[in-house]
Amino acid sequence: MRIVHIITRLILGGAQENTLITCKLLAERGHDVTLITGPALGPEGALFQQALSENYRVVVINKMRRAIHPLYDAISYLQIKMYLKRIQPDIVHTHSAKAGILGRYAAHSLKGKPGGKGRNVPRVVHTIHGLAFHPYQSDWLNKFYIAIEKAAAHKTDAFISVADAMTEKAVAAGLGKTEDFTTAYSAIDEADFLSSPDPEEIRSFRRKYGIGRQAIVLVTIGRLFELKGHEYIIESARRLAPKYENLVWLFVGDGKLAGQIKSDIHLANLGYKFRFTGLLGPEQIPLAIHASDILVHCSLREGLARVLPQAMLCAKPVVSFDIDGAKEVVSRKTGFLVEPENIEQLTQACEQLVTNPELRIRLGQSGREFVKEQFAPETMVDTIEQVYQKLTK
Repeated sequence: MRIVHIITRLILGGAQENTLITCKLLAERGHDVTLITGPALGPEGALFQQALSENYRVVVINKMRRAIHPLYDAISYLQIKMYLKRIQPDIVHTHSAKAGILGRYAAHSLKGKPGGKGRNVPRVVHTIHGLAFHPYQSDWLNKFYIAIEKAAAHKTDAFISVADAMTEKAVAAGLGKTEDFTTAYSAIDEADFLSSPDPEEIRSFRRKYGIGRQAIVLVTIGRLFELKGHEYIIESARRLAPKYENLVWLFVGDGKLAGQIKSDIHLANLGYKFRFTGLLGPEQIPLAIHASDILVHCSLREGLARVLPQAMLCAKPVVSFDIDGAKEVVSRKTGFLVEPENIEQLTQACEQLVTNPELRIRLGQSGREFVKEQFAPETMVDTIEQVYQKLTK
């Protein structure tokens, strides 16, 4: 098949890694694959060079941006449409909000028009990695996003969700019917997470960030951005730090709130307890998790955070706010789910793991066994390919 994937930007992020894995494996299976993306702007890092090194084409739409910009959006739409006319794909598969809207409208505009050499018009697939509407923004903005997504849903032949929770929320909002959706858990290149690094690598990583051998490290991986929940972790640390001298909190990532977060830590007199790695490439994430003891994830909105199964593959227990798809991987057998924004529950869950090394080991091993097959790249791409085949029969 000729397949075009469209995503807004190739920053470091779960949706982006998911998309690159999908493109890579589809190309390896003999499909003709093109990836259309906007430029990777901002401090969150870029996966663009990684995409260029693979066996599929990459096209950059320079005006495609995450934020709404009527002129840029119109230009991007026309350019996407131009490329789709040229490529004549069987499948157009979109990711993320902006690319999802522009790409689906552009692909749908070609329906009813015969492709070159008798080829069929493209079938349109959209992956829901997360939803633009959520409880932490105004009602009018949510209504606006839902209206846009409903309109785009009419131009979509099939949806793929990264978690059952995304399907439930989308259907509840009127974005299609349950039978239009297929869940494909977001794949992880598992080898580096499953294999333990050399102990000296772990010691070297810890030394680099001033972390002692006896320290218990609570790691958080994610953009330093709104709704990622770093403020709840800081407050939890304020309660735990006086009780346990050997605790260290490690923040992996960068973003526009880096300065504010560091200031909040300083005002809480916790500077000696926190470490920042800044931006790490995807190849460095396994080491950061292996060098830590507990993963803490307090994002308030996320389809299904890839860092949860990543930590489990490293045999680390997790503490997560109970949002979206988290409950599909986090249970009493793998970690702790806590009520969103509930600092008391968050603190208690972290404390149980801090004080009980045997519990950490048991939950970590259980988590590893649970997610190994579910998040394998082949499993995800098998599911996606089946959706394509069904649409193109």
